[in-house]
Amino acid sequence: MALVLCTGIDPVLMETRRLILERAGHRVIFATSEKELQKACTEQGCDVAVIGQTLSANIKLRILRLLRQHCPSAAVLELHPQYADRALNDADGWLAMPTDHPRELADAVDSLVRKPSSDITST
Repeated sequence: MALVLCTGIDPVLMETRRLILERAGHRVIFATSEKELQKACTEQGCDVAVIGQTLSANIKLRILRLLRQHCPSAAVLELHPQYADRALNDADGWLAMPTDHPRELADAVDSLVRKPSSDITST
């Protein structure tokens, strides 16, 4: 079981992520602002941080920088739309969303927990 920090702006997508990850045995916390992200990292830390697919490339980059600063040991999984390229070359893994199988998100998180430096790619 890992502690997973989910970032994003769409409450429906974030709730879906929470359900998928909790069913897979993970504990999930949310950060929808810079202040919440810093607080989560300071107070709880996390094993994996998931950056949502609906965020702009600039916001994703800002989140990645904050994660590297405040949660340096966390593996970062960037979600991106199927029709768009990755925005974060320095993430630890990537997953095109939506997937045909919801379990792919949990599998990607599991892979990062087992091998934090792995390159998870799904299209």
